Amino acid sequence: MPARLPSWAWVSGLTVGAIAAVAVLTVQADRGPHPTASVARPSATASAGAQPAPEASRPAAVPEGSGTGRRVVYSLGQKRVWLVDASDAGRRTFTVWPGTVGPDPGTYTIGTRTEGATTGSDGVRIEQIVYFALQDGVSVAFSNAVDGSSPPPPASGAKTGGIRMHKADGDALWAFGTTGTTVVVVK
Repeated sequence: MPARLPSWAWVSGLTVGAIAAVAVLTVQADRGPHPTASVARPSATASAGAQPAPEASRPAAVPEGSGTGRRVVYSLGQKRVWLVDASDAGRRTFTVWPGTVGPDPGTYTIGTRTEGATTGSDGVRIEQIVYFALQDGVSVAFSNAVDGSSPPPPASGAKTGGIRMHKADGDALWAFGTTGTTVVVVK
């Protein structure tokens, strides 16, 4: 007659089995499909520090009236940037978090660029700063947080001209937006 196992052995065996099952499911989930691009949908209830919500639709079209040729297009209303190549095809588009001071609609040129990390007016470490406008005495520039985070809500009454983006988008804009590149700001 086989020996009977103590109850603690059953519990231990079941626990080990459950942990193994979770580990297998985790590995399978990591190997599953991963989206390579996303587009954010505006939200009527979005707060200043909220993450843009991804959606599965095709990227937004480059705004009409944004010029022609190689350029960066920034839509104030959509809180979105397009990197447009010489054939007028949008190479990449992404959502951004604008500061409290924005540029007027018009055409600008990228001037100064600062690659290294510095502290932004919101206290966050930022990098890849691409300056293109001056509005109400505030420099307006694209940048990304070193750690890839979204900006915190600005302090009451603070004037910030940083247009923040995700790290990967900051990398793309840095490579595309060299000194002298046109920036078209639309409503």
